Amino acid sequence: MDNGNLENWLHYFSPQENSQIEDKRMLSFVERLNILIDVACALDYLHNDCEPAIIHCDLKPSNVLLDKNMTAHVSDFGVAKFVQQRIQSSSKNHSSVGLQGTIGYAPPEYGMGSKPSKAGDVYSFGILIIEMFTGKRPTDELFKDGLTLHSYAKAGLADREVEIADSKVLQERDEQIQMRKNIGKSCEEKDKYDVCLVCMIKVGVDCFVEFPADRMKIRDVVGELNKARKFFFMH
Repeated sequence: MDNGNLENWLHYFSPQENSQIEDKRMLSFVERLNILIDVACALDYLHNDCEPAIIHCDLKPSNVLLDKNMTAHVSDFGVAKFVQQRIQSSSKNHSSVGLQGTIGYAPPEYGMGSKPSKAGDVYSFGILIIEMFTGKRPTDELFKDGLTLHSYAKAGLADREVEIADSKVLQERDEQIQMRKNIGKSCEEKDKYDVCLVCMIKVGVDCFVEFPADRMKIRDVVGELNKARKFFFMH
């Protein structure tokens, strides 16, 4: 699509792919939020409005494509089609199905041979949320010796700190604060950004907890993301 995939916007970019992306690579806070809402709505449709339900099984930034309007589209249903065929088959296939997905994004139960599930997709989406707002991949070299993306985000959330946020998000926030000061307007930008950041991190953490039964349902996730966007534009 016109604006490539989310992976190239979040982490690295090859100028040979599309020179137009290089000039506007920085995703704004609202763009990040809109992209997450687009992806959450797509998962909600697959999980709750398709019969039978479709499990994507490999949600990650490179499988999120962005069109010319920066609307996000979930792509690559190769594994999902395979899983859809196997879900209703005999248990002897569970182990091979469980190996599907991408390291860092696949839920832990898949590695133990569990059936693909809606909760598995929610786990991957939770990682995507945290990655979008911290700029850290789940496989980042920072995460070793027991530290994981989940514990990293949870620790930041416990202190109500936003220092774990992507520096580009904090730069945007600070620029907005300065702009309002320059024109003599009262500044609520910091609180607006910080409240929404804390909300996003909390939703992400609640999505990729270890046990599937404890994860949020995707429809509830959509509701929380829409509340955050409404709050952002009202303040």
